[in-house]
Amino acid sequence: MINPVFFILLTLLELYSWVIIAQVILSWLIAFQVMNTNNQFVYSVVQVLYRLTEPLYRRLRPFIPDMGGLDLTPLVALLVIFFLRYIIQYIGYQLAML
Repeated sequence: MINPVFFILLTLLELYSWVIIAQVILSWLIAFQVMNTNNQFVYSVVQVLYRLTEPLYRRLRPFIPDMGGLDLTPLVALLVIFFLRYIIQYIGYQLAML
């Protein structure tokens, strides 16, 4: 049985990873001109995703080398989230074994 606090943290990290994935997919759709930001709904979704992801990206960008036009920040952010989830699960299961 996992602690409810750990469950909430794991759920929030899972949701945030889906937000990052949605932001990446939407940015690709805009870059390949499948979607247009002149549409008010698309623009609103882009703004919400930007405001949710940019604080984490801003903290990670100084540590990521410049790859030209390729932004690896979402990939690094997902790796950080997966690592945090693993740590939380490990601590939760260790506490459950006591």
